Order: sequence, then structure tokens, then C-alpha cells
Amino acid sequence: MATIDRNHLKKLIVIEEERFLKLHLKSGALFAQAQEVMPGGVPMSWMAKWPGAYPVFVESAKGAHFTDVDGIEYVDLCLGDTGSMTGHSPAATVEAITEQMKHGFTAMLPTQDAVSVGRELTRRFGLPLWQFTVTATDANRHSIRYCRLITGKSKVIVIDKCYHGSVDETFATLDSAGNTVKREGNLGAPVELDQTTRVVEFNNLAAMEAALAHGDVAAILMEPAMTNIGIVLPEDGYLQAVGELAKKYSAIWIIDETHTISVGAGGMTALHGLKPDILTIGKAIAGGLPTGTFGMTKEVAARIKEKVSREIIDTGGIGSTLAGNSLSLAAMRATLTKVLTDEAFKTMVELGQYWCDGVDAAIKEFDLPWYCSRLGARGEYLFQATAPKTGKEAADAGDFELEQYIHLRLLNDGFLITPFHNMALVSPETTKTDIDAHTRVFREMCKELVKA
Repeated sequence: MATIDRNHLKKLIVIEEERFLKLHLKSGALFAQAQEVMPGGVPMSWMAKWPGAYPVFVESAKGAHFTDVDGIEYVDLCLGDTGSMTGHSPAATVEAITEQMKHGFTAMLPTQDAVSVGRELTRRFGLPLWQFTVTATDANRHSIRYCRLITGKSKVIVIDKCYHGSVDETFATLDSAGNTVKREGNLGAPVELDQTTRVVEFNNLAAMEAALAHGDVAAILMEPAMTNIGIVLPEDGYLQAVGELAKKYSAIWIIDETHTISVGAGGMTALHGLKPDILTIGKAIAGGLPTGTFGMTKEVAARIKEKVSREIIDTGGIGSTLAGNSLSLAAMRATLTKVLTDEAFKTMVELGQYWCDGVDAAIKEFDLPWYCSRLGARGEYLFQATAPKTGKEAADAGDFELEQYIHLRLLNDGFLITPFHNMALVSPETTKTDIDAHTRVFREMCKELVKA
């Protein structure tokens, strides 16, 4: 297989860094101003990880494209890392938000939309009862607290190299001896992670059962396919077996579908007929407006009710003032019923596979030792020749220098992919023309990489 000469790669990086500066003069000027009022010149610290001397500043975004302040238009295959999976500002969602704004944003009281959204979520995922949050992080955090409450157990099982938002218990990993330790970059953790968490590798049923056998696990929190370290797909029968193990050891099984909804309207839960006790999701379901939700079985809801008295229901660490606000519920209703529909997913998944076909063709043509994983409307390539089976394997297949070059090269050519890995997502507004354009640029980039 072809190898990439590192000296050649460094020369290519310099070329793209210089091209970036010439293309993005206005973004550069804004970045200089931003450094006066924000640490690192960015609204959130992770935005500093974008390739180039600074992030580009967005002027406007619509559908599958956005335009920066220098007037450059991009095909957006990042889509807010799923937050704008609908495409930017979908008409039905904008209309619903605009109308609701005339009638109030938040009142700490329910609206009819809460009922409509709950029914639609039940139709898609099968769970009968729903609660609403501000983010998917909140949905995961609240679910964990409820699980500890009703089981009387302290530990949470998570998958090695997982990501479930900024939930303290999930920033754990395995060290070389198989011990649960804090993950790199875990800032200001309140306690050592082995006090709250057990970590197991994805697709490892023996490790899952061993972790459960201690008898102190309240919940298993997992994505049905890993998406934040590189796409890692479940082996046949793995997910169903995890569900059975959860029942055997009286642990609550929580599935996070925030990213894996890319496979279809009901996510992998519907696709594989899964039966979680709790399901969490956020980001895309309100067209990019901050929101989240978690569904539960009637049994879980009944067990919670037994433990929570009405007198102290507002002081239990669950919820927030803006949770379930009328504006986000209006956005969810429109997005779920008019934008991210069953029919829309059919087209999205077809185009997602088409994107992967183009990537695979270039990988094969230039004999690169890379692998492109597929997850419905989502695709991602890793720098190894076979599909990863665990989060660690996916992490080990990363190459930060190469990733930075690829992201910068694609950005300079007018394409944005997810900044933390090589992932692309297709929206209902993405076109075959958009994908063909990416395929041409990706092929040319691969050709340059192996030229030396």
C-alpha cells in the first residue's frame, strides 16, 4: 500500500496554510478583535482546534451551504457536528420558531407542542414517556441521576473513548492495565473517575459482564455505534446481548441516539429493534436550536415516581428553568414532522452512501491504507486498512498532522467536515452535485499526498 512521505506532507501543509491566510483576510481581522474579548479568540475553547491560523467567521448559512465573511461559499458536510443535520435554517422549522416567538419563548408551563412531540418520539423510538431538556448532555446527566435513584447503585458503565457531552462520569478511559482512569483533557473533575464509572471496550461482551458482575452498576450509557472517536459499528448480536446483560444484572440500559439517528428516523433503536430502558437524543431534533430529550419505559417512570415526592420535585438536580420551553418544542415539532421525516432519511442515507463510494474509490485508486466506515447519512475515514472494532483501535488509527492537513485542504477548496475527525454528514438539502464536487477534490488531494 502507498505510504505518505512526512516531509512531503509538511510542505503541503505550508502551502495550504499560506493559501488559507490569503483567502480569509476578513476572518483574520475579526479574529484579531475576538482575541481582545474571548480566550483564544473563540466563543468556546474547542473552536481553536479548527485547522488554519484561526477559524473562519460565518456570515450566513442556508441549507447545505454557508458563506464566510470573506464571501467564500462552502459545502457544509460538518453541519454543526449533527446540530444542523436538517440543513441550516430549514423553512418549516424557521416558520414554527417565528410564529412561536410571537407568543412567548418560555413560561415554565407546557404547550400543546409537548404532546405532539412526545407522540412523534414514541412513534419513532418506541419508548412511551418523555422529558425535555436544554441539551443532550442534560438528557444524559439527568438519566444517570434517575438511574442511581431507582437502583440504589452508584456506578455507571461507559464505553472506552465514548462521548456523551460534558457529563462528568463519561470522561473516563482504560489505562494500559485495564483500570478506569480520567481521560486526557478531562478538566477539573470533581472526583476520581473510578469512583463513579467503569469503562469497557465496545464489542466486548465479556468485559461488559465482568463490569456488571460487581453488582453496583446503576446504568449502562452507550451509543449503539460509536461516532465521536471514529465510527465503530456493533458486531452482530452485540447490542441485543448488552440489553440482556443489563436485565440480568438489574442495570438500566441507556442508549444515546444523538448522532446515530443518521441511520434513519428512529435511529439504530428502530433499525435493530432495540429495547432500551431510557433513550437520549438532542442536537438535530430542533433544527439546531438547543434542546434535548430522554424517553423511558413505564416501569422506569413508575420507579422514579415512587422515589420523588411532589414536595421536593423542584430541588432534585433534574431539569433547568429553560427545559421544555415553548420555543424549543415548537422547533422540535416542525423539525420532526416536516424536515427529518422518514422520506427525507431515505434520500439522506442514499447520498451518505454515495459520499462513501467516492471516498472509497479514491482510497482504492491511490492504494491508501485507509478505511471508510458507513452509518446511514454519515461516513468517516480512518487511517488504517480495516474497520475498527473498539474505540481504542479507532483512536490509534488517527493521525493528527494528516487530519489537520486534510481539513485545511478541504476548507481551502470549499468543503467543511467535522473538525475533530474525518466525518461527513448529509442533510436533506445536500445534493448529488455537492457530493460529486467533494469527490473530485478529495481525489485530487489523495493524488497530491502520494505524489512524492
